[in-house]
Amino acid sequence: TKATLESVKRSDHRDETPTTRRTRGSMAKPQGWVPQSVPATQSHHLDAVPTATAVSRSRFMTKRVRSSPIINDIDELAMQEAAELAEYLVPIRLDVDLEGHRLRDTITWNKHEKNLTPEQFSEILVDDLEVPGTFVPVIANIIRTQVEGYDADTKALIEDSDHRVIIKLNIHVGNTSLNDQFEWDISCPDNSPEQFARTLCQELGLGGEFISAISYSIRGQLGWHIKTMAFTEAPKPLESCLRTGNLDKWAPSIENLTDQEMEKKIRDQDRNARRMRRLANMN
Repeated sequence: TKATLESVKRSDHRDETPTTRRTRGSMAKPQGWVPQSVPATQSHHLDAVPTATAVSRSRFMTKRVRSSPIINDIDELAMQEAAELAEYLVPIRLDVDLEGHRLRDTITWNKHEKNLTPEQFSEILVDDLEVPGTFVPVIANIIRTQVEGYDADTKALIEDSDHRVIIKLNIHVGNTSLNDQFEWDISCPDNSPEQFARTLCQELGLGGEFISAISYSIRGQLGWHIKTMAFTEAPKPLESCLRTGNLDKWAPSIENLTDQEMEKKIRDQDRNARRMRRLANMN
């Protein structure tokens, strides 16, 4: 997981979500309290993908002892059995504000993973980012909740010849912002978000952090489209693979922004995402 660390001072963060906002003089949270930062639906996968939290630099500057578990005691038989299972990647979005630290990250988790538990992964991530250990149960709970709630079964669509949906990318890594949109055929079993992400980044000259963010965004939107397919209109018949109008809307756009511009853009997008989610919940 490639991520960016934001040690957040409460006085500097005015765009916190309602589920994580704290007020002065509020009562202390009971022991074992876990913040509810997981949306009730998969619509959060449609939001912009922000810069993720980075691995702490101190672990490269000074010698330190790793406190997280090292996964090296898995026998060969267990590894072989896990390798024979079909891969089922689930997009996971982490956005946790706890004890003055904010952790943001996006990953894809194999639903059929047998050798690594969410708790073990959380301990490794927390150790890499050097955030408090109280993040471990929160991250593990978010992973389990989103894995259980994700369903992107396309077996019923394989027989269809054309099941295109529009995928929109809005991804931020560091001071670089990527925007793009394209059509994706859900019914084609050969379409791979990971392979598409690697090819796109290679063509645009983008770093590896964009690859995981793009594959996460695609898988998240595919799950949303499959879930809401019964309520959407069928796509128009495909007459040609070349477009003749609105070409600017169907081409990737890359912006290099300053720290202030990126912060303002992410803050505005977060505010808009919360507003849209509240409207969706009201309906």
